[in-house]
Amino acid sequence: MPCFPCLLKRRQPLAKPSPPSSPPTATTTMTDSYKRKAVIYIIFYSMYTHVYQLAKELAKAVNETGLAEAKLFQVPETLADNVLELMHAPSKPEDVPMITANQLADADGFLLGAPTRFGVVASQMRSFWETTGALWAQGKLRGKLAGTFFSTGSQNGGQETTALTLLPTLAHHGIVYVPTGFTTAHLSQAEEVVGGSAYGAGTHAPPGKDGLTKKEKEIAAEQGKLFAKTVAAQVWGNQLLAQK
Repeated sequence: MPCFPCLLKRRQPLAKPSPPSSPPTATTTMTDSYKRKAVIYIIFYSMYTHVYQLAKELAKAVNETGLAEAKLFQVPETLADNVLELMHAPSKPEDVPMITANQLADADGFLLGAPTRFGVVASQMRSFWETTGALWAQGKLRGKLAGTFFSTGSQNGGQETTALTLLPTLAHHGIVYVPTGFTTAHLSQAEEVVGGSAYGAGTHAPPGKDGLTKKEKEIAAEQGKLFAKTVAAQVWGNQLLAQK
């Protein structure tokens, strides 16, 4: 009988097992399933163009990410022409179409903008959402994402409360609200009056102020990029879930 040390010398080394094949990563699967950009509707009401200017800055930022496509829409006006004339309101932008309720189902997310009226969202935006009852009954907007932007005539005129008055409507539809948070230092500075809050981009629009400040444009750009990335991530995630 051979000795134990001899057996150790004769024993052949075991073949190394083949490394297990790496499972497809989320990135690989996501890339393979990526079929389209996210679609973001930027829906606004603007009486004196300030909210319209914000909407254009947001659309620019969304499109620059390459992750989503922004489309601008207006909500219908509810005031009579003679009233608007007395208020010295300029004409509405002719190159931006009016939104209808049924079109909402075609978007992945919405950025909703309106001026404040005594601390709450303007009635024109409110009236539009009151036409979405059929979509609510069918759950057509459930799981979509939304953000907000706004304008006020004074520093403390509703840069937060205007957004808050839209949240009950979003909640009833099952729409997921995406706040901007304090993602830019401009929202924490105190050197000048700057529109915007944790709820989204904004502008102060007192009489005589026609445009946005540099910081207000940069806040809008930050929100547009953040929202585009968030909506695109949800679109890709839904594609992954559909494969399982």
